[in-house]
Amino acid sequence: MADLNSVRVVEVCKVAPQPSSPEDHSATPDALPLTLFDLVWLRFAPVQRLFFYQISNSFETTTLVSKLKASLSIALQHFRPLAGNITWPQHSPKPVLTYVQGDAVSLTIAESHSDFHHLSSRSNFVEAKEYHPLVPQLPISHEKAAAVAFQVTVFPNGNGFSIGTSMHHAILDGKSSTMFVKSWAHICKHLGDDPSGSALPDQLKPFFDRRVVQDPAGLEPIFLNQFQNLDGPNNRSLMVTQFKSPPPDAVRGIFVITRPEIEAMKQWILTQMEEMIKNGKQSDRPHLSTFSVTCAYTCVCIAKAEEKQTDKPVMMGFTVDCRSRFDPPIPANYFGNCIGGRAVVADRKGLLGEDGLTVVVNEISEAIKSAGSDGILNGAETWVPKLYPAVRSEERFMGVAGSPRFGIYDTDFGWGRPSKVEVVSIEETGAMSLAESRDGIPGDVEVGLVLEKHHMQAFASLFAKGLQDL
Repeated sequence: MADLNSVRVVEVCKVAPQPSSPEDHSATPDALPLTLFDLVWLRFAPVQRLFFYQISNSFETTTLVSKLKASLSIALQHFRPLAGNITWPQHSPKPVLTYVQGDAVSLTIAESHSDFHHLSSRSNFVEAKEYHPLVPQLPISHEKAAAVAFQVTVFPNGNGFSIGTSMHHAILDGKSSTMFVKSWAHICKHLGDDPSGSALPDQLKPFFDRRVVQDPAGLEPIFLNQFQNLDGPNNRSLMVTQFKSPPPDAVRGIFVITRPEIEAMKQWILTQMEEMIKNGKQSDRPHLSTFSVTCAYTCVCIAKAEEKQTDKPVMMGFTVDCRSRFDPPIPANYFGNCIGGRAVVADRKGLLGEDGLTVVVNEISEAIKSAGSDGILNGAETWVPKLYPAVRSEERFMGVAGSPRFGIYDTDFGWGRPSKVEVVSIEETGAMSLAESRDGIPGDVEVGLVLEKHHMQAFASLFAKGLQDL
Protein backbone atom coordinates (compact mmCIF):
# COMPACT_ATOMS: atom_id res chain seq x y z
CA MET A 1 0.00 0.00 0.00
CA ALA A 2 1.13 3.54 -0.78
CA ASP A 3 1.91 5.92 2.07
CA LEU A 4 -1.02 8.35 2.16
CA ASN A 5 1.27 11.05 3.55
CA SER A 6 3.77 10.69 0.71
CA VAL A 7 1.99 13.25 -1.48
CA ARG A 8 3.50 16.71 -1.03
CA VAL A 9 1.70 19.74 -2.42
CA VAL A 10 4.24 21.87 -4.25
CA GLU A 11 1.94 24.64 -5.45
CA VAL A 12 -1.73 25.55 -5.70
CA CYS A 13 -2.14 27.97 -8.54
CA LYS A 14 -4.96 29.65 -10.44
CA VAL A 15 -5.05 29.20 -14.21
CA ALA A 16 -7.11 31.76 -16.11
CA PRO A 17 -8.31 31.45 -19.71
CA GLN A 18 -5.78 32.87 -22.13
CA PRO A 19 -6.99 36.25 -23.46
CA SER A 20 -8.57 35.97 -26.90
CA SER A 21 -9.33 38.33 -29.75
CA PRO A 22 -12.65 40.23 -29.62
CA GLU A 23 -14.05 37.93 -32.35
CA ASP A 24 -13.07 34.75 -30.53
CA HIS A 25 -14.21 36.16 -27.18
CA SER A 26 -17.72 36.85 -28.49
CA ALA A 27 -17.97 33.28 -29.83
CA THR A 28 -17.73 31.86 -26.28
CA PRO A 29 -20.38 32.96 -23.77
CA ASP A 30 -19.48 34.24 -20.30
CA ALA A 31 -22.68 32.88 -18.76
CA LEU A 32 -24.58 29.62 -19.23
CA PRO A 33 -28.03 29.12 -17.71
CA LEU A 34 -28.56 25.61 -16.37
CA THR A 35 -30.99 23.54 -18.45
CA LEU A 36 -33.38 20.86 -17.22
CA PHE A 37 -30.67 18.24 -17.86
CA ASP A 38 -28.13 20.21 -15.79
CA LEU A 39 -30.48 20.86 -12.89
CA VAL A 40 -30.94 17.15 -12.15
CA TRP A 41 -27.29 17.00 -11.03
CA LEU A 42 -27.25 20.27 -9.05
CA ARG A 43 -26.35 18.60 -5.72
CA PHE A 44 -24.72 15.45 -7.04
CA ALA A 45 -21.17 14.63 -5.93
CA PRO A 46 -18.43 15.88 -8.31
CA VAL A 47 -17.18 13.37 -10.85
CA GLN A 48 -13.51 12.59 -10.17
CA ARG A 49 -11.22 10.92 -12.68
CA LEU A 50 -7.59 9.94 -12.47
CA PHE A 51 -5.32 9.55 -15.51
CA PHE A 52 -1.95 7.82 -15.10
CA TYR A 53 0.85 8.41 -17.64
CA GLN A 54 4.05 6.39 -17.85
CA ILE A 55 7.07 8.19 -19.28
CA SER A 56 9.70 5.85 -20.68
CA ASN A 57 12.66 8.17 -20.19
CA SER A 58 13.64 10.69 -17.55
CA PHE A 59 11.79 13.99 -17.69
CA GLU A 60 12.12 17.49 -16.32
CA THR A 61 9.28 18.18 -13.89
CA THR A 62 9.40 21.93 -14.51
CA THR A 63 8.98 21.46 -18.27
CA LEU A 64 6.11 19.01 -17.86
CA VAL A 65 4.23 21.25 -15.43
CA SER A 66 4.76 24.40 -17.49
CA LYS A 67 3.41 22.68 -20.62
CA LEU A 68 0.33 21.45 -18.77
CA LYS A 69 -0.29 24.91 -17.27
CA ALA A 70 0.13 26.75 -20.58
CA SER A 71 -2.09 24.33 -22.51
CA LEU A 72 -4.78 24.43 -19.79
CA SER A 73 -4.94 28.22 -20.11
CA ILE A 74 -5.33 27.94 -23.90
CA ALA A 75 -7.97 25.21 -23.56
CA LEU A 76 -9.97 27.40 -21.17
CA GLN A 77 -10.00 30.06 -23.87
CA HIS A 78 -12.34 27.74 -25.81
CA PHE A 79 -14.27 26.68 -22.67
CA ARG A 80 -14.24 29.99 -20.75
CA PRO A 81 -17.38 29.30 -18.64
CA LEU A 82 -15.47 26.46 -16.92
CA ALA A 83 -13.30 29.07 -15.21
CA GLY A 84 -16.43 30.56 -13.64
CA ASN A 85 -18.76 29.54 -10.82
CA ILE A 86 -22.31 28.36 -10.31
CA THR A 87 -24.44 30.77 -8.29
CA TRP A 88 -28.17 30.99 -7.56
CA PRO A 89 -28.94 34.69 -7.07
CA GLN A 90 -32.10 35.58 -5.17
CA HIS A 91 -33.43 37.43 -8.22
CA SER A 92 -32.80 34.46 -10.53
CA PRO A 93 -35.38 31.67 -10.91
CA LYS A 94 -32.58 29.14 -11.46
CA PRO A 95 -28.82 28.72 -11.00
CA VAL A 96 -26.40 29.99 -13.62
CA LEU A 97 -22.75 29.36 -14.49
CA THR A 98 -21.03 32.73 -14.85
CA TYR A 99 -17.48 33.74 -15.76
CA VAL A 100 -16.26 37.19 -14.79
CA GLN A 101 -12.90 38.73 -15.54
CA GLY A 102 -10.37 37.44 -13.00
CA ASP A 103 -11.98 34.03 -12.51
CA ALA A 104 -9.59 31.09 -12.80
CA VAL A 105 -9.40 27.33 -12.33
CA SER A 106 -7.61 25.75 -9.37
CA LEU A 107 -4.61 23.64 -10.39
CA THR A 108 -2.68 21.77 -7.69
CA ILE A 109 0.89 20.64 -8.40
CA ALA A 110 2.06 17.80 -6.16
CA GLU A 111 4.85 15.27 -5.85
CA SER A 112 4.58 11.70 -4.62
CA HIS A 113 7.11 9.01 -3.74
CA SER A 114 4.47 6.28 -3.72
CA ASP A 115 4.88 3.25 -5.95
CA PHE A 116 3.70 4.56 -9.34
CA HIS A 117 3.64 1.09 -10.90
CA HIS A 118 1.42 -0.23 -8.13
CA LEU A 119 -1.03 2.66 -8.43
CA SER A 120 -1.16 2.60 -12.23
CA SER A 121 -1.27 -1.17 -12.72
CA ARG A 122 -4.51 -2.66 -14.02
CA SER A 123 -3.64 -6.16 -12.88
CA ASN A 124 -3.81 -5.69 -9.11
CA PHE A 125 -6.28 -4.34 -6.57
CA VAL A 126 -5.55 -0.88 -5.14
CA GLU A 127 -6.95 0.32 -1.80
CA ALA A 128 -9.56 2.97 -2.57
CA LYS A 129 -8.05 5.46 -0.13
CA GLU A 130 -4.70 5.41 -1.96
CA TYR A 131 -6.19 7.58 -4.72
CA HIS A 132 -7.65 10.21 -2.40
CA PRO A 133 -4.49 12.42 -2.24
CA LEU A 134 -4.25 12.39 -6.06
CA VAL A 135 -7.57 14.09 -6.87
CA PRO A 136 -8.38 17.73 -6.05
CA GLN A 137 -11.33 18.88 -3.98
CA LEU A 138 -13.83 20.99 -5.90
CA PRO A 139 -14.42 24.33 -4.12
CA ILE A 140 -18.14 24.33 -3.19
CA SER A 141 -20.03 26.40 -0.62
CA HIS A 142 -23.71 27.15 -0.01
CA GLU A 143 -23.49 30.25 -2.21
CA LYS A 144 -20.98 29.29 -4.92
CA ALA A 145 -19.61 26.19 -6.66
CA ALA A 146 -16.61 25.91 -8.97
CA ALA A 147 -17.11 24.07 -12.26
CA VAL A 148 -13.78 22.20 -12.37
CA ALA A 149 -10.51 21.65 -10.49
CA PHE A 150 -7.34 19.78 -11.49
CA GLN A 151 -4.26 18.23 -9.89
CA VAL A 152 -0.99 17.12 -11.48
CA THR A 153 1.04 14.71 -9.33
CA VAL A 154 4.56 13.83 -10.41
CA PHE A 155 6.17 10.53 -9.39
CA PRO A 156 9.92 11.20 -9.81
CA ASN A 157 10.88 7.68 -8.75
CA GLY A 158 8.46 6.01 -11.13
CA ASN A 159 8.93 8.00 -14.35
CA GLY A 160 5.30 8.94 -14.46
CA PHE A 161 2.63 11.41 -13.48
CA SER A 162 -1.10 11.53 -12.88
CA ILE A 163 -3.78 14.08 -13.70
CA GLY A 164 -6.71 14.20 -11.30
CA THR A 165 -9.91 15.94 -12.35
CA SER A 166 -12.94 17.01 -10.30
CA MET A 167 -15.91 18.24 -12.31
CA HIS A 168 -19.31 19.52 -11.27
CA HIS A 169 -21.96 17.21 -12.73
CA ALA A 170 -24.44 20.08 -13.16
CA ILE A 171 -22.04 21.57 -15.73
CA LEU A 172 -20.67 18.57 -17.58
CA ASP A 173 -21.89 15.11 -18.45
CA GLY A 174 -19.41 12.38 -19.37
CA LYS A 175 -19.29 13.31 -23.04
CA SER A 176 -18.65 17.01 -22.32
CA SER A 177 -16.03 16.39 -19.63
CA THR A 178 -14.18 14.02 -21.98
CA MET A 179 -14.35 16.65 -24.73
CA PHE A 180 -12.70 19.23 -22.49
CA VAL A 181 -9.91 16.95 -21.23
CA LYS A 182 -9.20 15.77 -24.79
CA SER A 183 -9.08 19.42 -25.93
CA TRP A 184 -6.57 20.22 -23.19
CA ALA A 185 -4.55 17.14 -24.18
CA HIS A 186 -4.66 18.02 -27.90
CA ILE A 187 -3.39 21.55 -27.27
CA CYS A 188 -0.67 20.29 -24.91
CA LYS A 189 0.51 17.68 -27.41
CA HIS A 190 0.73 20.20 -30.26
CA LEU A 191 2.00 23.14 -28.22
CA GLY A 192 4.62 24.87 -30.36
CA ASP A 193 3.65 22.97 -33.53
CA ASP A 194 0.55 24.94 -34.44
CA PRO A 195 1.19 28.57 -35.53
CA SER A 196 -2.10 29.68 -33.96
CA GLY A 197 -1.25 27.78 -30.78
CA SER A 198 -4.85 26.99 -30.00
CA ALA A 199 -6.57 25.28 -32.95
CA LEU A 200 -8.98 22.45 -32.13
CA PRO A 201 -10.40 19.82 -34.49
CA ASP A 202 -14.11 20.25 -35.21
CA GLN A 203 -15.20 17.37 -32.97
CA LEU A 204 -13.57 19.09 -29.97
CA LYS A 205 -15.08 22.53 -30.57
CA PRO A 206 -17.86 23.02 -28.00
CA PHE A 207 -21.39 24.05 -28.96
CA PHE A 208 -22.76 26.25 -26.17
CA ASP A 209 -26.18 27.42 -27.41
CA ARG A 210 -28.63 26.42 -24.69
CA ARG A 211 -31.65 27.26 -26.87
CA VAL A 212 -31.47 23.83 -28.51
CA VAL A 213 -32.66 22.25 -25.23
CA GLN A 214 -36.43 22.68 -25.06
CA ASP A 215 -38.61 22.10 -21.98
CA PRO A 216 -42.14 21.55 -23.30
CA ALA A 217 -43.21 19.62 -20.18
CA GLY A 218 -42.12 22.37 -17.78
CA LEU A 219 -39.61 20.18 -15.94
CA GLU A 220 -37.26 22.99 -14.87
CA PRO A 221 -39.63 24.50 -12.25
CA ILE A 222 -40.45 20.98 -11.02
CA PHE A 223 -36.76 20.17 -10.45
CA LEU A 224 -36.09 23.56 -8.86
CA ASN A 225 -39.02 23.15 -6.48
CA GLN A 226 -37.82 19.65 -5.53
CA PHE A 227 -34.34 20.97 -4.67
CA GLN A 228 -35.67 23.95 -2.74
CA ASN A 229 -37.83 21.63 -0.64
CA LEU A 230 -34.92 19.31 0.15
CA ASP A 231 -33.93 20.38 3.66
CA GLY A 232 -36.00 23.49 2.88
CA PRO A 233 -38.13 25.45 2.49
CA ASN A 234 -36.57 27.73 -0.17
CA ASN A 235 -33.25 25.95 0.16
CA ARG A 236 -30.99 27.45 -2.50
CA SER A 237 -27.83 25.89 -1.14
CA LEU A 238 -25.32 24.64 -3.72
CA MET A 239 -23.67 22.20 -1.29
CA VAL A 240 -23.61 18.72 -2.77
CA THR A 241 -25.31 15.75 -1.13
CA GLN A 242 -23.11 13.56 1.04
CA PHE A 243 -23.21 10.02 -0.31
CA LYS A 244 -21.94 6.82 1.28
CA SER A 245 -18.32 6.61 2.36
CA PRO A 246 -16.55 3.48 1.14
CA PRO A 247 -15.72 0.82 3.76
CA PRO A 248 -12.21 1.16 5.26
CA ASP A 249 -11.03 -1.98 3.45
CA ALA A 250 -12.54 -1.05 0.07
CA VAL A 251 -10.37 -1.86 -2.94
CA ARG A 252 -10.51 -0.91 -6.60
CA GLY A 253 -10.31 -3.38 -9.44
CA ILE A 254 -10.42 -3.25 -13.24
CA PHE A 255 -11.78 -6.19 -15.23
CA VAL A 256 -11.77 -6.69 -18.99
CA ILE A 257 -14.42 -8.42 -21.07
CA THR A 258 -13.14 -9.18 -24.56
CA ARG A 259 -15.21 -8.90 -27.71
CA PRO A 260 -15.25 -12.71 -28.26
CA GLU A 261 -16.48 -13.15 -24.65
CA ILE A 262 -19.22 -10.57 -25.21
CA GLU A 263 -20.31 -12.31 -28.42
CA ALA A 264 -20.29 -15.70 -26.68
CA MET A 265 -22.40 -14.21 -23.87
CA LYS A 266 -24.89 -12.84 -26.40
CA GLN A 267 -25.22 -16.26 -28.04
CA TRP A 268 -25.74 -17.95 -24.68
CA ILE A 269 -28.40 -15.39 -23.70
CA LEU A 270 -30.17 -15.78 -27.05
CA THR A 271 -30.34 -19.54 -26.50
CA GLN A 272 -31.80 -18.97 -23.03
CA MET A 273 -34.33 -16.51 -24.43
CA GLU A 274 -35.48 -18.94 -27.10
CA GLU A 275 -36.11 -21.51 -24.37
CA MET A 276 -37.99 -18.96 -22.26
CA ILE A 277 -40.15 -17.95 -25.24
CA LYS A 278 -40.97 -21.61 -25.88
CA ASN A 279 -42.00 -22.06 -22.24
CA GLY A 280 -44.11 -18.91 -22.26
CA LYS A 281 -41.85 -17.06 -19.79
CA GLN A 282 -41.05 -14.38 -22.36
CA SER A 283 -42.91 -12.95 -25.35
CA ASP A 284 -40.16 -11.55 -27.57
CA ARG A 285 -36.42 -11.25 -28.00
CA PRO A 286 -34.95 -7.78 -27.25
CA HIS A 287 -31.91 -6.29 -28.96
CA LEU A 288 -28.70 -7.33 -27.20
CA SER A 289 -26.09 -4.59 -26.98
CA THR A 290 -22.57 -4.69 -25.57
CA PHE A 291 -23.76 -2.22 -22.91
CA SER A 292 -26.73 -4.32 -21.74
CA VAL A 293 -24.75 -7.56 -21.67
CA THR A 294 -21.73 -6.05 -19.88
CA CYS A 295 -23.83 -4.27 -17.23
CA ALA A 296 -26.06 -7.31 -16.66
CA TYR A 297 -23.13 -9.71 -16.26
CA THR A 298 -21.33 -7.34 -13.85
CA CYS A 299 -24.54 -6.77 -11.88
CA VAL A 300 -25.18 -10.52 -11.45
CA CYS A 301 -21.57 -11.17 -10.37
CA ILE A 302 -21.72 -8.35 -7.80
CA ALA A 303 -25.00 -9.62 -6.34
CA LYS A 304 -23.57 -13.13 -6.02
CA ALA A 305 -20.28 -11.90 -4.54
CA GLU A 306 -21.95 -9.74 -1.87
CA GLU A 307 -24.35 -12.51 -0.77
CA LYS A 308 -26.76 -10.11 0.91
CA GLN A 309 -29.29 -11.92 3.10
CA THR A 310 -32.36 -10.05 1.93
CA ASP A 311 -35.29 -10.43 -0.44
CA LYS A 312 -35.21 -6.76 -1.44
CA PRO A 313 -34.88 -6.20 -5.21
CA VAL A 314 -31.64 -5.11 -6.84
CA MET A 315 -31.78 -1.56 -8.18
CA MET A 316 -29.71 -0.36 -11.09
CA GLY A 317 -29.64 3.04 -12.78
CA PHE A 318 -27.94 4.33 -15.91
CA THR A 319 -28.10 7.29 -18.26
CA VAL A 320 -28.78 7.54 -21.98
CA ASP A 321 -27.29 10.21 -24.24
CA CYS A 322 -30.20 12.30 -25.54
CA ARG A 323 -28.39 14.38 -28.17
CA SER A 324 -29.46 12.20 -31.11
CA ARG A 325 -32.90 11.40 -29.67
CA PHE A 326 -34.48 14.80 -30.24
CA ASP A 327 -36.05 16.06 -33.44
CA PRO A 328 -34.11 17.89 -34.69
CA PRO A 329 -31.06 16.26 -33.05
CA ILE A 330 -28.90 18.28 -30.68
CA PRO A 331 -25.33 18.68 -32.03
CA ALA A 332 -22.95 15.91 -30.95
CA ASN A 333 -20.53 18.53 -29.58
CA TYR A 334 -23.22 20.23 -27.42
CA PHE A 335 -21.47 21.22 -24.19
CA GLY A 336 -23.36 20.52 -20.98
CA ASN A 337 -25.58 17.75 -19.70
CA CYS A 338 -27.80 16.02 -22.22
CA ILE A 339 -28.51 12.67 -20.60
CA GLY A 340 -31.70 11.03 -19.37
CA GLY A 341 -32.05 8.49 -16.59
CA ARG A 342 -33.37 4.96 -16.75
CA ALA A 343 -33.84 2.56 -13.84
CA VAL A 344 -34.04 -1.21 -13.56
CA VAL A 345 -35.50 -3.08 -10.59
CA ALA A 346 -34.70 -6.81 -10.66
CA ASP A 347 -36.07 -9.48 -8.37
CA ARG A 348 -33.10 -10.66 -6.29
CA LYS A 349 -34.15 -14.30 -6.29
CA GLY A 350 -34.57 -14.29 -10.05
CA LEU A 351 -31.28 -12.47 -10.54
CA LEU A 352 -29.39 -15.07 -8.49
CA GLY A 353 -31.13 -17.96 -10.25
CA GLU A 354 -30.21 -19.94 -13.35
CA ASP A 355 -31.82 -17.36 -15.68
CA GLY A 356 -30.46 -14.34 -13.75
CA LEU A 357 -28.29 -12.97 -16.54
CA THR A 358 -31.11 -13.21 -19.07
CA VAL A 359 -33.56 -11.59 -16.67
CA VAL A 360 -31.32 -8.55 -16.09
CA VAL A 361 -30.45 -8.19 -19.80
CA ASN A 362 -34.18 -8.15 -20.55
CA GLU A 363 -34.80 -5.43 -17.96
CA ILE A 364 -31.93 -3.24 -19.21
CA SER A 365 -32.92 -3.72 -22.87
CA GLU A 366 -36.52 -2.77 -22.12
CA ALA A 367 -35.39 0.35 -20.22
CA ILE A 368 -33.23 1.45 -23.16
CA LYS A 369 -36.05 0.71 -25.60
CA SER A 370 -38.44 2.88 -23.56
CA ALA A 371 -36.16 5.86 -24.09
CA GLY A 372 -37.03 5.68 -27.78
CA SER A 373 -40.64 4.54 -27.75
CA ASP A 374 -41.94 6.48 -24.73
CA GLY A 375 -39.72 9.53 -25.13
CA ILE A 376 -36.59 10.15 -23.11
CA LEU A 377 -38.36 12.67 -20.83
CA ASN A 378 -41.29 10.43 -19.96
CA GLY A 379 -41.34 10.15 -16.16
CA ALA A 380 -38.50 12.69 -15.79
CA GLU A 381 -40.31 14.46 -12.94
CA THR A 382 -39.30 11.49 -10.74
CA TRP A 383 -35.57 11.64 -11.53
CA VAL A 384 -34.56 13.87 -8.60
CA PRO A 385 -36.74 12.23 -5.88
CA LYS A 386 -35.59 8.77 -7.02
CA LEU A 387 -31.90 9.38 -7.74
CA TYR A 388 -30.71 11.06 -4.54
CA PRO A 389 -32.38 8.74 -1.98
CA ALA A 390 -31.25 5.68 -3.99
CA VAL A 391 -27.59 6.72 -4.02
CA ARG A 392 -27.67 7.72 -0.33
CA SER A 393 -29.46 4.54 0.74
CA GLU A 394 -27.64 1.77 2.56
CA GLU A 395 -29.32 -0.64 0.16
CA ARG A 396 -27.27 -1.72 -2.84
CA PHE A 397 -27.77 0.62 -5.81
CA MET A 398 -25.75 -0.06 -8.93
CA GLY A 399 -25.08 2.90 -11.18
CA VAL A 400 -23.02 3.19 -14.36
CA ALA A 401 -20.34 5.84 -14.97
CA GLY A 402 -18.52 6.43 -18.22
CA SER A 403 -18.87 4.70 -21.58
CA PRO A 404 -16.59 2.85 -24.03
CA ARG A 405 -17.82 5.35 -26.63
CA PHE A 406 -15.99 8.23 -24.91
CA GLY A 407 -12.60 6.86 -26.02
CA ILE A 408 -11.06 7.99 -22.75
CA TYR A 409 -7.78 6.19 -23.47
CA ASP A 410 -7.23 8.43 -26.51
CA THR A 411 -6.42 11.29 -24.10
CA ASP A 412 -2.80 11.91 -25.13
CA PHE A 413 -1.08 15.01 -23.72
CA GLY A 414 2.07 14.27 -25.70
CA TRP A 415 3.40 11.43 -23.54
CA GLY A 416 1.32 8.66 -25.10
CA ARG A 417 -1.93 6.99 -24.06
CA PRO A 418 -2.72 6.73 -20.34
CA SER A 419 -1.56 3.52 -18.71
CA LYS A 420 -4.74 3.56 -16.61
CA VAL A 421 -7.84 5.70 -16.13
CA GLU A 422 -10.03 5.41 -13.02
CA VAL A 423 -13.33 7.05 -12.06
CA VAL A 424 -12.47 7.73 -8.43
CA SER A 425 -15.94 9.00 -7.46
CA ILE A 426 -17.67 5.64 -8.02
CA GLU A 427 -16.62 4.72 -4.50
CA GLU A 428 -19.29 7.12 -3.20
CA THR A 429 -22.08 6.29 -5.65
CA GLY A 430 -21.71 2.51 -5.84
CA ALA A 431 -21.44 2.66 -9.63
CA MET A 432 -19.44 0.55 -12.03
CA SER A 433 -17.29 2.47 -14.53
CA LEU A 434 -17.11 1.51 -18.20
CA ALA A 435 -14.40 2.34 -20.72
CA GLU A 436 -12.93 0.97 -23.90
CA SER A 437 -9.89 -1.28 -23.65
CA ARG A 438 -6.65 0.48 -22.78
CA ASP A 439 -4.91 -1.83 -25.26
CA GLY A 440 -7.00 -0.44 -28.10
CA ILE A 441 -8.56 -3.79 -29.03
CA PRO A 442 -11.88 -3.00 -30.75
CA GLY A 443 -14.91 -4.24 -28.85
CA ASP A 444 -13.14 -5.00 -25.55
CA VAL A 445 -14.61 -3.29 -22.48
CA GLU A 446 -13.03 -2.33 -19.16
CA VAL A 447 -15.19 -2.48 -16.04
CA GLY A 448 -14.04 -0.61 -12.92
CA LEU A 449 -15.39 -1.38 -9.43
CA VAL A 450 -14.93 -0.47 -5.77
CA LEU A 451 -15.92 -3.22 -3.31
CA GLU A 452 -14.98 -4.48 0.13
CA LYS A 453 -11.84 -6.56 -0.23
CA HIS A 454 -13.42 -9.98 0.39
CA HIS A 455 -16.31 -9.11 -1.93
CA MET A 456 -13.84 -8.04 -4.63
CA GLN A 457 -11.97 -11.34 -4.32
CA ALA A 458 -15.25 -13.25 -4.63
CA PHE A 459 -16.32 -11.07 -7.57
CA ALA A 460 -13.02 -11.63 -9.40
CA SER A 461 -13.41 -15.40 -9.06
CA LEU A 462 -17.05 -15.39 -10.20
CA PHE A 463 -16.32 -12.98 -13.05
CA ALA A 464 -13.45 -15.06 -14.44
CA LYS A 465 -15.18 -18.42 -13.98
CA GLY A 466 -18.40 -17.24 -15.64
CA LEU A 467 -16.51 -16.05 -18.73
CA GLN A 468 -14.47 -19.25 -18.80
CA ASP A 469 -17.61 -21.40 -18.67
CA LEU A 470 -19.02 -19.60 -21.69
